[in-house]
Amino acid sequence: MKLRVSPRFSISVLSALCFLTVLLTSWYNILMDKILLEFWYDTPLGRMLSLSDDGALYLLEFEHRKFLDREIERLKKRLSAKIEYGETNISKQLARELDGYFQGKLEVFTVPFELVGTEFQKLVWQEVLKIPSGERWTYKAIAEKINKPQASFAVGAANGANQLALIVPCHRLVRTDGELAGYAGGLDKKRWLLNHESEFKNERKI
Repeated sequence: MKLRVSPRFSISVLSALCFLTVLLTSWYNILMDKILLEFWYDTPLGRMLSLSDDGALYLLEFEHRKFLDREIERLKKRLSAKIEYGETNISKQLARELDGYFQGKLEVFTVPFELVGTEFQKLVWQEVLKIPSGERWTYKAIAEKINKPQASFAVGAANGANQLALIVPCHRLVRTDGELAGYAGGLDKKRWLLNHESEFKNERKI
């Protein structure tokens, strides 16, 4: 026996599905009340991605950073945010400061930013922020400064989770023997950044 579906029934089901879609979209927009705007910058080391709103910068990373997609999804979840493309006052300020940094005219970024992570990660990042341009500190030194002298590896892991490249200068951390260790953007970029900062530090002394 063949079942016949009334056209009215089909239309009713379709209308209900459309209504449900609109309702779910509205709920999603309410829950995801923070909107971060994505913007890209061209630098001597390749493109960099920023995520910001008009209040703060939340992410600045090199395009080919390891697991960048995973990092963005984690940030979205923590902030209950969705991402759209566009500029903010923060991204415009960052563009000017990135130009100054790569031209060797700017040592300290002043763009407002937000640290998003665990309490331990934030503790490490606050210390990393204190490393002056042109200097190199060790993971062990940071561990000692936060009163956890045996936590060098944990410091390294927190450093690797930094989402604000250049702003939180994780590239200025090296091993106890002075050798370069992991950098999510690539050791070639870390070496370039350290040489760049040392070069302009020496020029300022002349």
